[in-house]
Amino acid sequence: MTGIARDTKEMFRDKNFLRKTVMIALPVAMQGMLNTVVNLVDNLMIGSLGSTAIASVGLANKVFFVFTLLVFGINSGSGVLAAQYWGNQDVKSIKKVLGLALSLAVTGSAAFMIPACANPRMLMRIFTTSEASIGMGAAYLAVAAFSYPCTAVTNTYVGMLRAVNRVKEPVVISCAAIVTNIVFNYILIFGKFGAPAMGVVGAALATLIARVVEMTLILCVVYLGRTPLAGGARDLFGWSRAFLRKFFVTALPVICNEFIWGLGTTIYSMAYGRMGDDAVAAITIATTIQDLVVVLFQGLSAATAVILGNEMGAGNLKRAETYGKNFFILQFLVTVVMAGVCVSLRWSFISLYQPGISDGVAQSVSRCIIVFALFSPFRMFNYVNVVGVLRSGGDTAMCLFIDTSGVWFIGIPLAFIGGLWLKQPIHIVYAMVTLEEVYKAVVGYVRYRQKKWLRNLAVEL
Repeated sequence: MTGIARDTKEMFRDKNFLRKTVMIALPVAMQGMLNTVVNLVDNLMIGSLGSTAIASVGLANKVFFVFTLLVFGINSGSGVLAAQYWGNQDVKSIKKVLGLALSLAVTGSAAFMIPACANPRMLMRIFTTSEASIGMGAAYLAVAAFSYPCTAVTNTYVGMLRAVNRVKEPVVISCAAIVTNIVFNYILIFGKFGAPAMGVVGAALATLIARVVEMTLILCVVYLGRTPLAGGARDLFGWSRAFLRKFFVTALPVICNEFIWGLGTTIYSMAYGRMGDDAVAAITIATTIQDLVVVLFQGLSAATAVILGNEMGAGNLKRAETYGKNFFILQFLVTVVMAGVCVSLRWSFISLYQPGISDGVAQSVSRCIIVFALFSPFRMFNYVNVVGVLRSGGDTAMCLFIDTSGVWFIGIPLAFIGGLWLKQPIHIVYAMVTLEEVYKAVVGYVRYRQKKWLRNLAVEL
């Protein structure tokens, strides 16, 4: 029996590992799936208005994308500490982490909301030269930006709830927010039940309403449900100098990682946006469909970070090493299955957008999905390794190097070379850009094998 086969068999025998993985990964994946379904429904409704509408909203949401990655970085860095503190049963320190994460996330939301509301056309011109897309996207962005503070609060509490193994409540809340979003999308985009037909502005307003509902419900769950995160201002704020040093040593590289990486991937959209509205529409639709697969690995990487963090925080380094190997086996098995499903069902998803999109756009979407499937083993390995394994032990500086060097030194140059210089079709440019995932997988695997991530931060910091 080969080593991999033996490890796989041992993994499936470890019922405790599988149970904990499913308990964390499944709710996180479900929450991501629900959010992706909302994006799919948004795109379908907006898609009925034409390719320009899809392109304009897709580009406008790149501002939101960078913002959410900043928040994700804050929460991921905070979650590393919170998960290990939870393994050490240090609830007092977890609340301090929550308070600091909230302060950073809300401040970050204001930094994005103010320019998006004050001069949305300026931001849209960064991504495209199409005047039609600029006008429509600016109208959407000026309204949607007011939802950013709500997203900051919600995502921070959700991230901390995961760190303390409370993952079911956010799924229920997401369901309520999704229903709210879809209902108001239908009413406000198309002008139903006496409301005016607002088009893309209606979609933005529906998003704002849903985010307010979501934030309100998550705060009710945390405080009325008396979770470990419930605390007053004295519990959340007022950090010592030693605590701030602990926090930023671990979290700052993650925050920089996600923001710089997100900024880099957004620059891809600058290249796509100069390839025309059809190219932007194709990559926007393809990305939405791909996200239905990616959410599974977001759940798996979240489970990896929490479970390994808990084990290392409790001093179980050997078990954490074994679990890390198990997660890679799971990741590969799920990747093979989901890549096949994605390719085989791609036309079923694409048909949902027709006749709103042309046959040329539909063919481009199909080819982009095939590219995604071919590169998915590398991309999904990186999700679990960078977001899960390496970060769980505080190896965040190396994660910063892996992610940012891949985007800025490989992905961005190839996006502009392929799209603007060689003038290749969108699926070829997408394939060129995705070569960064191969580089990241090689460097990340070498780092994983060095075992520098196997650390008990709850004791060291």
